[in-house]
Amino acid sequence: MKKTRKNHSRGALTNPPNRFFQYEHEYRDDYLEWCRIEGDEVESDRTQLIPVHPKTIVNKVSSPDVPFAYSINPYQGCEHGCIYCYARNTHEYWGYSMGQDFERKILYKANAPDLLRAAFNKKSWEPKMLMLSGNTDCYQPAERQLLLTRQLLEVCLEYKHPVGIITKNALILRDLDLLEQLNDLNLVRVTMSITTLDESLRRHMEPRTSSAKNRLKCVEVLSSNAIPVNVNLAPVIPGLNSHEIVDIVKAVGERGAQSAAYIMVRLNGQICDIFEDWIAEIYPDRAAKVLNQIRETHGGMLNDSEWKRRMKGEGHIADQIKDMFNLAKAKYLPKTKTPPISTNKFFRPGEQYPLFV
Repeated sequence: MKKTRKNHSRGALTNPPNRFFQYEHEYRDDYLEWCRIEGDEVESDRTQLIPVHPKTIVNKVSSPDVPFAYSINPYQGCEHGCIYCYARNTHEYWGYSMGQDFERKILYKANAPDLLRAAFNKKSWEPKMLMLSGNTDCYQPAERQLLLTRQLLEVCLEYKHPVGIITKNALILRDLDLLEQLNDLNLVRVTMSITTLDESLRRHMEPRTSSAKNRLKCVEVLSSNAIPVNVNLAPVIPGLNSHEIVDIVKAVGERGAQSAAYIMVRLNGQICDIFEDWIAEIYPDRAAKVLNQIRETHGGMLNDSEWKRRMKGEGHIADQIKDMFNLAKAKYLPKTKTPPISTNKFFRPGEQYPLFV
């Protein structure tokens, strides 16, 4: 497989060909490589925002590994550039590479708010937890300009529908006004993903995400406004960030997080190739150790598709990580339970609002 040149301004260092169009892309890469040898710059690294207009926006979730019923992804592709991201594989279905294309060709669903209203207006709709997002980050940099996530939150508030948010971006605080209104009705839960407190590692592994300092600030601000915050240590990568588990749990506990969880790394599909290339380039001294420890937690493979096991791993290293996390959680997080999110306040504008909710 021929690779394009390495690009250190992105998470992925290469842009491998789309497996569905392998021969076409190999030919194109040959042409681009010839142009570069001749001294012509034919490809810009600037992020492209590409509008798409799907017919539906809500995905029904059937996986036993996730605790929500529906998800919405206003964006496909993610400029954050997390090297381990499982969503990279989906970019190939749009005709792009899962490498640098995933980070610089961002498809945005311009009609997302209208589609959500249409879904809520169906008589068959049942209000259950709706997650922003199940695939790529709903507060990635494009959101600053496009405001799709904010509009979706406005629709949820209009219909009094429960909504959850998973993000790595401090941009979420821009929408604090909406989050407070949703929270007053017990309609919102926030999960902040914090993978490392080491800024050098973050810049290499998640190059365009918010800093750990700013993510911790988000936890603090949201918690101070009584908005329930969970923190995901996701993913835990043995030999790379696993030693930070206690420090992260302690830091988020001090800033008011109500709960925490972790997910073991798994490099599904072709992501293992991109990850192997990345760690060999950035951390050559520990690359073999990290890859071997990942394999040890997933039955000798870098990928693991078995329900339940794929999220936590198994074996000696996985057990050590589990024990370390549980000890940290017991010591630094409060033993309080967040009440179930409300689903009985939902109503459609124009209908009579229920008297007792």
